[in-house]
Amino acid sequence: MDWRYERDSLGEVKVPAGALYGAQTQRAIENFPVSGIRFPRSFIRALGLIKYAAADVNERLGHLDARIAEVIRAAALEVAEGKLDEHFPVDVFQTGSGTSTNMNANEVIANRAIQLLGGVIGSKTPVHPNDHVNMSQSSNDVIPTAIHVSAHLKVVEELLPALRHLSDTLARRAEENDNVVKTGRTHLMDAMPIRFGQELRGYQTQVSKGVRRIESTLPRLAELAIGGTAVGTGVNADKAFAGGVADKLSELTGIQFRETDNHFEAQSAQDAAVELSGQIRTVAVSLMKIANDFRWMNSGPQAGLGEIVLPAVQPGSSIMPGKVNPVICEATTLACAQVMGNDLAIAIGGQSGNFELNLMLPLIAHNLLQSISLLANASRLFADKALTGFRVNAQRMTDLVGMNPILVTALAPRIGYDLSAHIAKRAMAEGRKVRDVAREVTDLSEADLDRLLDVRTATEGGFTGEQTGSSG
Repeated sequence: MDWRYERDSLGEVKVPAGALYGAQTQRAIENFPVSGIRFPRSFIRALGLIKYAAADVNERLGHLDARIAEVIRAAALEVAEGKLDEHFPVDVFQTGSGTSTNMNANEVIANRAIQLLGGVIGSKTPVHPNDHVNMSQSSNDVIPTAIHVSAHLKVVEELLPALRHLSDTLARRAEENDNVVKTGRTHLMDAMPIRFGQELRGYQTQVSKGVRRIESTLPRLAELAIGGTAVGTGVNADKAFAGGVADKLSELTGIQFRETDNHFEAQSAQDAAVELSGQIRTVAVSLMKIANDFRWMNSGPQAGLGEIVLPAVQPGSSIMPGKVNPVICEATTLACAQVMGNDLAIAIGGQSGNFELNLMLPLIAHNLLQSISLLANASRLFADKALTGFRVNAQRMTDLVGMNPILVTALAPRIGYDLSAHIAKRAMAEGRKVRDVAREVTDLSEADLDRLLDVRTATEGGFTGEQTGSSG
């Protein structure tokens, strides 16, 4: 490998000759060989947008030469568009402020700007990574701003559309199956009948409420720390800088960002990120419950519930020919479990704000953005490869409902709890239908039995007749 030599405040550093990053990034590469995990594309995009906006505002406020501002904007746009991702090698597990990654961005943008002007990379002239690219900024306000911008964009562009798609898919399948009556289950045991459409609409409501939960956090995520610089006081930044950057980011993204009301809170804490993670975790809990219910309903084909048949997407065993497993549901639950683990890490990170700066910013950024991606991808996968194509075994559902001894619940208001329990136990012991046993041990007429044991009526709730017995 060819090398070049650069200097920073600690001395001389050997940097790969073709790298757009510089001395501080190279030190970070050597100092933090922890995980091999780099910041995701969404975070690098946000950094590029922030540096673009900062150069634009600094020029407008008269602090940055127009020619320098122009090439910084051009280089920052290449960063935002993903054209320079190979030059962002720093490990996520690094300095807690994210200074290494902020300087990585400053160096890449400065060197690319120098290239555009026909200069020599690494020379820091005529574009300096600190003096020009990082003007009016600190890692301490840039990284929290990048967390908010990247997470907000990713939620709006990926997660919310995916969850709405999942909700719409569940609503459509609920409508298609609203006339199918199945056995309800509590404690995994037979309970009163329920329409399959009712069950599916319950899932759909979980998802749609999750959408509203996440949406409710976005106004706080739109508040940006930029402008607070080192400790929140805004030292070395024009007082108009923060509002100008927020306005420019709004223009670039179509999202209404604004300067935070309190820079000390925005830099010392990460409460908005913790809040968003908590809402995402709630949706993951919902999705895991739904996916596991579909696994149960699909179980079989002979010895399980066998109420539905999920699409066969791959062979399920290396040794048992013909076996097909609910792998899409399983992948969904794996993603949900990771989101829950990420939320714990984010909570620990959120409480690690020491005085004027949170010191787990890279961890929070990585885990939050990963959770958004996982939940978005899993939601679409679950909707498209499991929910859209599952087939309902309606006859099996009907047969199971007919043999359900808990149907005696509908008789209890007329004949009392004790006699109803006797009928249920006898029906189970003899493998008979409740209707047949009730005909033998009660004076209920055929018309009464038809009305009281109508399973579709049972799914509508309410009393099916006057209460004449003891309800227990």
